[in-house]
Amino acid sequence: MPLIDTVTPEKASGQVAAVYGDIAKVFGRVPNGMQMYSPSPTLLAQQWESMGYYLKHPSLSFPLLAAIRMLVSQENDCHYCIGMNAGLLVQMAGWTPEQVASTKRDAAAAPLSDKEQALLAFVLKTVAERQPVTRAEVDRLKKLGWNEADVLDAVAHGARNVAVDIIFNTFQIENDF
Repeated sequence: MPLIDTVTPEKASGQVAAVYGDIAKVFGRVPNGMQMYSPSPTLLAQQWESMGYYLKHPSLSFPLLAAIRMLVSQENDCHYCIGMNAGLLVQMAGWTPEQVASTKRDAAAAPLSDKEQALLAFVLKTVAERQPVTRAEVDRLKKLGWNEADVLDAVAHGARNVAVDIIFNTFQIENDF
């Protein structure tokens, strides 16, 4: 059990029940990762809205985003997010378990396009180093076809995942995947 009381789908009401209903439509259930936000209905709604934005992102692919989350979480030692995103890569992105394992060992092994590989490496660098980048680094991504909104969205996704990892590790989320 997590260290804070969360609301199960069966006991949810009001805004929490409404958000849980939307989550269940997409995932078929409400994962513990989303239940972790239930003590704060507004935060739960914000987290779900952010997830919805990225699920429908016009440029950042599902496999790229899941790889970002998995590898950022690996850096932060968040076993819940590592396992959840590894599972999503296999179940929803069609990666093999071997491809996921190779990616965990070396991000450059991820079965992504060169363009996506470059953005993945950039995001992992920014999250790990937490230092300014150069205009040349951003321009390199733009030359590959990314626009500035895509670059910002990808970095924001990685940075937001750091916060998720902190929350999950702090309150000891239970694996449910």
